Amino acid sequence: MLPDTDALPEILLDLAVPHEDINELVRLRRTLTADAGAMRLLEECAEALVRDIGEILEYGEGLQLGQRVAEAPAVLGRHFAAYVLVAALPHTRAYHRARGIPADVSRRTLADLGRNMAIHRRRHGRGGVQSPQWLTLHFRGELYQLGRLQFQRGRLWRRAASELASAGMDATAGMPCLDIHIPEFLGPLSPDACDRSVALAREFFAEYYPEEEYRAAMCHSWLLDPQLKQYLTADSNIVRFQERFRIARQDTEPADTEPVQFVFGNPELPVEGLPRRTSVERAVGDHLRAGGHWYIGHGWFPL
Repeated sequence: MLPDTDALPEILLDLAVPHEDINELVRLRRTLTADAGAMRLLEECAEALVRDIGEILEYGEGLQLGQRVAEAPAVLGRHFAAYVLVAALPHTRAYHRARGIPADVSRRTLADLGRNMAIHRRRHGRGGVQSPQWLTLHFRGELYQLGRLQFQRGRLWRRAASELASAGMDATAGMPCLDIHIPEFLGPLSPDACDRSVALAREFFAEYYPEEEYRAAMCHSWLLDPQLKQYLTADSNIVRFQERFRIARQDTEPADTEPVQFVFGNPELPVEGLPRRTSVERAVGDHLRAGGHWYIGHGWFPL
């Protein structure tokens, strides 16, 4: 199930795993394979991950990798999810080939494992997988990176369908819908880059998932908090990204750690010491220091 010691480094490179993490993953492979209980857990997780691969799962269904990682031996804990994903990789690639997914799309999508590990190292100063559950979407064929943005196959839940219908769209619960995500470490969120991604998504899903008619895209993010317009210029990338969407609603519960996490890399940083090097850093930090809060906005646009 796991590639051998000689093959593992090249596979990790293909998944964009940072160079400084590769030797540790190769070294710990021996610890993993020598532990019968850990290997059983690995097999269970890999099998659960690829079971019904390609199906759109509701939140909470399928493998809960973040929870299962806690069952692994402590010495493997921070890395165990990486081994599960590597074990599932042949099934993911086979699914992509069966669908005709272009090799470059497959490679860039699955490289999110490396991005996720880079985020973990930036935040904690050591190797590990930051968000194991998030990565199950990539390895199950539910999410693809297309240019600057990532697009997740999904279905409208009842509340979202009602909101879109009230905003003028012919929407019903269960209708296919693409959720947009903004990956880190991928350059500016420029209008041209976003235009290209949306165009790629229209073509990609029409060709490779023709049975799923995607007529709308949604985004759920602090980047859609309209308060940002009080701090950023009208021609800023974030404001222009906001203006793509028709805002359906805004959460009423504060989500202050979201912008701190994505702008500064660590949601637990004290507000008082947040840097002010860029306009976005100043916006996020100054607003919080003034006693304000940030909220998740929910927006959509027709495809």
